[in-house]
Amino acid sequence: MLTDPATKARIEARVNEGLRGYWYPVAKSVQISAKRPYGTKVLGEKIVLWRDRDGKIRCIEDYCPHRGAPLSYGEVHDGNIGCRYHGVIVDGTGTVQRVPAMPDCAMEGRKALRDFVVQEAHDAVFVYIPSVDRPEPPELPLPKELSDPEWTGFLCTSVWDVNYRYALDNLADPMHGCYLHAESFTLAFGSKQDLLELDRRDDGFRVSRVGQTGENFDWSEFVVAESGMFCFLDIPYPPAAGPGGNMRILGYVCPIDETHCKVFFWRMRKVTGIERQSWRFLYRTMLEERHWAVLEQDRVMLEGMPDDARKREMLYQHDIGVAHLRRALNSAAKAQIAAEDSAA
Repeated sequence: MLTDPATKARIEARVNEGLRGYWYPVAKSVQISAKRPYGTKVLGEKIVLWRDRDGKIRCIEDYCPHRGAPLSYGEVHDGNIGCRYHGVIVDGTGTVQRVPAMPDCAMEGRKALRDFVVQEAHDAVFVYIPSVDRPEPPELPLPKELSDPEWTGFLCTSVWDVNYRYALDNLADPMHGCYLHAESFTLAFGSKQDLLELDRRDDGFRVSRVGQTGENFDWSEFVVAESGMFCFLDIPYPPAAGPGGNMRILGYVCPIDETHCKVFFWRMRKVTGIERQSWRFLYRTMLEERHWAVLEQDRVMLEGMPDDARKREMLYQHDIGVAHLRRALNSAAKAQIAAEDSAA
């Protein structure tokens, strides 16, 4: 049964590890090359990515089938990956192509490693982590702004030494902006007292401040699709920040392992023509540094929280977005555990 203590512990562990059957961004496109492998982790699993001879990104387990050395320490050879330890060459499907030290080795031709489906989109690389109930990848959920020519922006990423759930909680919490970021360029305005309201949507939810809009980080919206989750929010921009109105943040969080995550934020503005060029120049020369300062405030605060903070929390009305998000994660994990038990 899904209500017994052992199963509840499995559900909690799954949420803490990260949900399967999801697309996760793992790197910027420019980080993956045809010259050197790129190693990382997703949901605690070590993976390695590189580009083959056609420029297609390949992704397999970061594990040499010979004796377990990290393939990410190796090199790319004619579109395949070669282990630095003994030279074993593996292709993008996880099949051993050659064992240079021993011709006609029995390992050759064997599929020894799992491979992962990869999609490159809007300067980011997404990897699909299959689940029992969704072994094949559904459509990658992407914010509409990324494909709208009226919008332009920049992708920033950062590794945080904290469980991904804290990063998501932070995004579902508009009230922290006027306190944590009170001395920033864009979030120093508005009231420090308010109530929040939750609006459930067909594809997720929106949490908003009741008493003000357009003064600070006043709302955030989460899209919770079958195959992934992202959020978006607006940051008011003063006239000194150039043309284009508010800055829209599009955010994903990738669980690396239970104590680390990688955040991906597209900083977008709806602006065209010469104003578009002006804003992009202004961003690179002045605004980007200020935005990183704000992001660092979030990172430092979350990394300072204990891993088990949820066990001693005293939530109040401002946490309705956080609570709703946690219920959504718990529900999805419960469904995954049930599917795994049924398939066993």
